[in-house]
Amino acid sequence: MSNEILAILCLLSFFVLLVAGIPVALTLAVTGFFFGYLGFGESLFHLLPARIFGVTGNYTMIAIPLFVFMGMMLEKSRVAEELMDVIGHLSGNLRGGMGVGIIVVGVLMGATTGIVGATVVTLGLLTLPALLRRGYDPKLACGAICASGSLGQIIPPSLVLILLGDILGQSVGTLFAAAMLPGLMLAGIYIVYILAVGWLQPHRAPTVPLEERDALARKELWMKVLKVGLPPIGLIVAVLGSIIGGVAAPTEAASMGALGAILVAAIARRFNAKVLRDTVLATAKTTAGMFFILICSQVFALAFRGLQGEQLVHDLFDLIPGGIDSDIWFMMLIIFLLGFFIEWIEISYIAVPLFLPILQNAGVDLVWIAVLIALNLQSSFLTPPFGWSLFFLRGVAPKSVATTDIYRGVIPFILLQGVSLMLVFLFPKVATWLPKAIGW
Repeated sequence: MSNEILAILCLLSFFVLLVAGIPVALTLAVTGFFFGYLGFGESLFHLLPARIFGVTGNYTMIAIPLFVFMGMMLEKSRVAEELMDVIGHLSGNLRGGMGVGIIVVGVLMGATTGIVGATVVTLGLLTLPALLRRGYDPKLACGAICASGSLGQIIPPSLVLILLGDILGQSVGTLFAAAMLPGLMLAGIYIVYILAVGWLQPHRAPTVPLEERDALARKELWMKVLKVGLPPIGLIVAVLGSIIGGVAAPTEAASMGALGAILVAAIARRFNAKVLRDTVLATAKTTAGMFFILICSQVFALAFRGLQGEQLVHDLFDLIPGGIDSDIWFMMLIIFLLGFFIEWIEISYIAVPLFLPILQNAGVDLVWIAVLIALNLQSSFLTPPFGWSLFFLRGVAPKSVATTDIYRGVIPFILLQGVSLMLVFLFPKVATWLPKAIGW
């Protein structure tokens, strides 16, 4: 049996085992070992220790547990709870104001935590009952919460961008700078949509009741804005400002973020031994899970590459008419479809390296490509049947909210992600302007 056929069977077996319910990491390792052994015997896997050491010994990867720690610590400090309360009062008689507040909180939490699960669960617990009580359409409320939670995958510091920097051989700081404007643009598109719904269909996004707004004096409100808003904004400036300004490397800035998260929790008087212990345990579990998948993906990638799988992909691209633009959109389509079934980590380490040689040969700006991929990968958190944002929200949503409300609610936001993807494709300077402006 030729190596090309083994490569195709390796890929098909991966999806079969995945559909059968086998954990992703084990699926990657089993298919890689089995078909790699059939093709080359033991000799192929003599290269495996060096590849695994290359992943675990990568200095940039130190940023992952530090950023996860920062997010977990801020989750315990309940920053989002106070932010939503303040934004609810600031929105006044603006239709859709609370929905806009959810997006704003998503931006702030994405820039300080980058953890989708933490953001969705926090917003689901704290805001969904309040939105329903104020008459918000369940589908709009659920869609806004899920979409807001996924913003952490494009707004720096993003774990997606860290991994893409390693895969594409690009500076993480450059990718952080490149993703800043597209991330804010996407949040702005969400806000415009919610305001448009509030204007065209006011019954779906009503204003905050007048008696509730008047319950807090204006002076007291602005004092609360400063108290609640300054700590997370200060943390964002410390982390992202130090990276983009060239003061600190991403790993160094991540350590500043971890320390800053402890200070924010301490200022809120919610830091204690139990919070620290829970944060460390949650960080260890999340980081171990991610690195286990990364290590197992090396087995699959080594076998697939050894079996000439990359050449098969290259030949497939040669059959696509329309040049490099068609190739990029074909890649975007594959990544989007994979997002229905597997997580962004596996997509990043399986799909992206297959397309990388074609992009490099065409001389495409890989920083721009990284932003397109990151925008595309956001949809994997919203697309059924395995969209994690849907699962997270279903776990904390009131029983009165039907599962169909959650699934139908995210559809407009998936389409809006497609709009943002198209805009960055048509206007690459949205992603490339800031890195060049600061000399990267």
